Amino acid sequence: MSTSSRRRSLVALLAAAVFSIAAGAAGAAEDAVTIPPPAVDEAAGAGTETAIFAGGCFWGVQGVFQHVKGVKSAVSGYAGGEAASAQYETVSTGSTGHAESVEVKFDPKQVSYGKLLQIFFSVAHNPTQLNFQGPDQGTQYRSALFVAGPEQRKVAEHYIDQLDKAHVFAKPIVTKVSDAAGFYPAEAYHQDFLTLNPTYPYIVYNDLPKIENLKSLFPADYRNEPVLVRKAKG
Repeated sequence: MSTSSRRRSLVALLAAAVFSIAAGAAGAAEDAVTIPPPAVDEAAGAGTETAIFAGGCFWGVQGVFQHVKGVKSAVSGYAGGEAASAQYETVSTGSTGHAESVEVKFDPKQVSYGKLLQIFFSVAHNPTQLNFQGPDQGTQYRSALFVAGPEQRKVAEHYIDQLDKAHVFAKPIVTKVSDAAGFYPAEAYHQDFLTLNPTYPYIVYNDLPKIENLKSLFPADYRNEPVLVRKAKG
């Protein structure tokens, strides 16, 4: 069964149960974890910085970052493979080297790369799951950071080491840090999916709780109005 078929099957099985659960209530696929901020972070620079995060299905990861103050854009897409294979159905085979990813452009004077990492590890996904995330299986759902340069790499690697040594997770972090070698935006129907489909069962069960966790654990960094791809284009 293909990944997309498996996802549709999961949605069908969960639909009845999910719709009896209020959005954001207990029943989330993953619980948030309270973690310390990074001991090593970037200095606030001028201009716009770009970072790429992979943490399972990009719908939820994009949705989380779209609600973070200082984020200028968050685009769902593919990273880790070649341009020729950067299409959803091909990536879903798990054979392309791509991970479903989100390219985040942000103002480092408003939110640091380290803060984005803290949110990523705390509420956006579970960094201890190897080549899967919740119901989604395959290397395309791996936990990964595609760094823009040596400064981001230093912050990311130090933070992973810090969190592992502090044993804030029950298992070791499996997030891989790699140099960014290309990001390919996903198809239009994947963009802003969480905001546009708030009653979609997969979103209700897996992703809306992430937004509530962001609001609860990072109130100073949360913004109610998300920065959407469609608004940026329009």
